[in-house]
Amino acid sequence: MHFFHHRWPVFFEDNHVLSLYKPAGLLMQGDRSGAPCLLDLARSWIKERHHKPGRVFLGLVHRLDRPVAGIVLFARTSKAASRLSARIREGQIRKSYIAILEGIPPSPSGDLVHFFECEKGRNRIQSMPGKGVKEARLSFQVLESVGKQTLVKINLQTGRKHQIRLQFAQIGCPVMGDVRYGASAPLSGRQIALFSKEIAFQHPTRPEEITLSSPLPEGWPWGSGIAATDVPLWNWDEFALPIISG
Repeated sequence: MHFFHHRWPVFFEDNHVLSLYKPAGLLMQGDRSGAPCLLDLARSWIKERHHKPGRVFLGLVHRLDRPVAGIVLFARTSKAASRLSARIREGQIRKSYIAILEGIPPSPSGDLVHFFECEKGRNRIQSMPGKGVKEARLSFQVLESVGKQTLVKINLQTGRKHQIRLQFAQIGCPVMGDVRYGASAPLSGRQIALFSKEIAFQHPTRPEEITLSSPLPEGWPWGSGIAATDVPLWNWDEFALPIISG
């Protein structure tokens, strides 16, 4: 099943849950810029697909940064939104990412723990816990290193804003293309080499464990790059009209 384009997958859909691919460059939720966002596009798709009158409910239970692509999860009912949001807060929903780093981490696997303080809408790392400071935790495993670049798998344990980007920059290994946090150069599409690969969760209304995974997008910059018609496109601006549903 596809979203609005034959290279835009729907990973899961039922009466309570919807999981989609988010291309890099597309907002998760609308802002003052008025730029398109995945939340509004998904509402439109549901309305068309199921011939729903009136406003369509769709709950945003987690986010990806604008330059990040990969799998995301929405709630289609208020009951599902409440339960999934609570499980995310309690660390019961497992999210894993793939990233290409500039530099080589100090160990082939490990945990990163930092203390984040939010100031004027931006997180910064503090040396000690304190008032208004939140712990940020993740684990990682090096999959491969070539020269001064490293491919890693990341299991996110907390969900702080820009957490992965900021924590790896803190140890001297910024995400490729992430010039905001110290990368040497941007990527051509202004995306960053951070990808939401997998999400695992208990269904909000029945005792079923669901694990969903996205293939890496075309052009992913590791090895020779991925070029195949059965993988998603990386960037929002690659999804040229006409838009189709299916």
